[in-house]
Amino acid sequence: MPSVLTNFIVFEGLDGAGTTTQMQLLAEACDRSDRPCRATFEPTDKPIGRLVRSVLQKQILTTPLALAMLYAADREDHLYNPVYGLIQDLQAGKLVISDRYLYSSLSYQGVECDFDKIASLNEFPSPEYVFFIDTPVEECLRRISSRGNETELFERQGFLQKVKANYERIFSTLDPEVKLVRLDGLLKKEEIAAQIQEILFNR
Repeated sequence: MPSVLTNFIVFEGLDGAGTTTQMQLLAEACDRSDRPCRATFEPTDKPIGRLVRSVLQKQILTTPLALAMLYAADREDHLYNPVYGLIQDLQAGKLVISDRYLYSSLSYQGVECDFDKIASLNEFPSPEYVFFIDTPVEECLRRISSRGNETELFERQGFLQKVKANYERIFSTLDPEVKLVRLDGLLKKEEIAAQIQEILFNR
């Protein structure tokens, strides 16, 4: 298995940064241009991923390390499951677009757990591209609040500031083969999407 997965595209950012929106817009652009793609997300909607979401929504109480282990198990399944693992789609020549990947685990779980321990749980292949939607913490919180939903486990200002610092720590030591693209999260979603498509479709 290569250390960097060609045609694997990952969106990262704080909660409220717009990663889900950009994943969806890129998938729609692929469909319009008849480019084979698979849009996906983490935590997944499979059994382990649903368990993760139950913890995030405070329906299940567990320890930070146990949650980190669940994230890693969900990621292992997401990549390698013999029925729906995304490795199969990559091998079939599809562009795989994921809303979050291992960098979210390192950034979020690395706040409450030993960072090196979280890294050891997440020794998975790297994506070809990481699009980091760089959005101020205050703007992310404003967007989260406007959703009207109950705040999830990680949606607190002090916590998100530490998460952002962890992202910077990760990116400073990123595999040089991984293409990191920083995007201004305060731009209109259409402007961000256009920048992404310019990079991917004209490479």
